Amino acid sequence: MSDPDIPIPATARVKLDRAALVANWSALDRLSGKAKAGAAVKANAYGLGVLDVVSCLLAAGCEDFFVANWQEAREIEDLTAGRAAVSVLNGVQKADMPFASRSPAKPVLNSLEQVQRWLPTARPCDLMINSGMNRLGINVADLQPDILTGLTIDIGMSHLASADEDGPQNIGQLACYKAALEILPVCRTSLANSAGIALGEDYHFDVTRPGLSLYGGIQRSELEKVVRQVAALQAEIIQVRTLAVGDKVGYNAQYIADRPHPIAILAIGYADGYLRGFSGRGIFRHGDAKLPVLGRVSMDMVAIDLSHAPDLSEGDWVDCVYDLPTASAQSGLSQYELITGLGNRLSREWS
Repeated sequence: MSDPDIPIPATARVKLDRAALVANWSALDRLSGKAKAGAAVKANAYGLGVLDVVSCLLAAGCEDFFVANWQEAREIEDLTAGRAAVSVLNGVQKADMPFASRSPAKPVLNSLEQVQRWLPTARPCDLMINSGMNRLGINVADLQPDILTGLTIDIGMSHLASADEDGPQNIGQLACYKAALEILPVCRTSLANSAGIALGEDYHFDVTRPGLSLYGGIQRSELEKVVRQVAALQAEIIQVRTLAVGDKVGYNAQYIADRPHPIAILAIGYADGYLRGFSGRGIFRHGDAKLPVLGRVSMDMVAIDLSHAPDLSEGDWVDCVYDLPTASAQSGLSQYELITGLGNRLSREWS
């Protein structure tokens, strides 16, 4: 039987910067003006590790956290109970009620059915308005005051669909949301996500809900100078080999050497979230040396060109160019997909 106490080192990892995470939240809180910034920590804090992220942000002063479902609410309950509010964005289904009615977290009620389901609990909730995204939320036309009688609504919120762009949908959603607030008996208001914060004071209300930009994502130019990279991807070289002219690399021979040169095989692939969009496009680095990805990214491995770092050998580590805007441009994948897709085989190491 194997010894569970013998450590098994990872061959690829995500280096995570606590100071950058806290700095991003603090910067977004300042940009929120009179509003207070919360934090979207759904999907395991966008793949970075929700317990570590929530602990950091609690210490920084964050008082509102937003998760997708009740499993995620339970995961952070011990950390947040009595210290911060937790909102469950997907609302409350019938099957959720045994847990949700006892949880300190609040459901974000998304339908009139959910309103009726929650009313007998006499417990606080949030409420989502559909201001034009047509995903979750109650239409303004369906908001009748008598339907909401007896509800204790903490945050009346809506969600911007196109805040990363300048366009009429933002203005239309803002107007629709304001119309809903004329009807809703709420304690607090919330509309802006990360990109929405950059739209300005009119969109801030009482609570902002940054997500991607907490973790290094930049959706608008206004955020470029304030958002720092949080996650840095690194991989170990597991083999070095030298190609001759005409040698082919990887599946379907997507790279064919036109000169003799060394390459390295890295222990990382699309099963780790380094997706096939980086095939022939991605970049690794060692110091100032640029090490392009050669051929197709496979499930567990990727090949890189060592022409500018010929002294690298098995066991050495290289850095992936993985700041989210740059990696998105390289791969054609969204910044959201890139960060939430980082696989479980990657160790998370906080500095």
